[in-house]
Amino acid sequence: MVAVWRRLEKSGRAFSHQPIAQASMADWDTVYREKGAAGVSWFRPHLDVSLRLLERAGIGEDTRLIDVGGGASTLVDDLLDRGARHVTVLDVSAEALRIARERLGDRAGSVRFIVADVLAAGLDMAAFDIWHDRAVLHFLTRASDAATYAERVRDALVPGGHALIGGFAADGPLKCSGREVARREPDEIAALLGAGFDLMEAAHETHVTPAGALQRFAYGLFRKR
Repeated sequence: MVAVWRRLEKSGRAFSHQPIAQASMADWDTVYREKGAAGVSWFRPHLDVSLRLLERAGIGEDTRLIDVGGGASTLVDDLLDRGARHVTVLDVSAEALRIARERLGDRAGSVRFIVADVLAAGLDMAAFDIWHDRAVLHFLTRASDAATYAERVRDALVPGGHALIGGFAADGPLKCSGREVARREPDEIAALLGAGFDLMEAAHETHVTPAGALQRFAYGLFRKR
């Protein structure tokens, strides 16, 4: 079964389908092929804010973490460097995940990669201790899609688990990679997640894109009751 899973991942067909609210898989694959991992507007050499908040959440080697929209991000590298042994990276772009696997080399075998739209991915109930998302939620501009996203978070996390969600802040750009976004502050994300989550910490960051543009990001670390 594992061998079959790996073959599907390498072919980009594991849990793949036409996304609901995001651009098509082919569109995102094209972005990564044309710009590479370090050329996309959201690239950072290291996700420093995320790493700090994940440490506050208590991440350890046995923590089951899913990086939603992780793409070719180096977060997985930094988590493996810190001893994490149960990391899942989910992204709508097979090309982004291919780049990540290639960069990781032999270490890629210890990471679970899923090509899927988060709104329809077949994630198991209570499968994760931490849900990390830097800039997927902000692409969900329709209320129904945002509500579905929140339901996915609630279902995927164990009681006592944490969700770390970031995206463009209220004073951030109106678009990302040419696509409209919904700018949200941490308290707005908290309202979306519902009464079953407590906001543990809010953070803001001014991100500098590879082209030199400034983008304001907001992050919230939430704990599921």
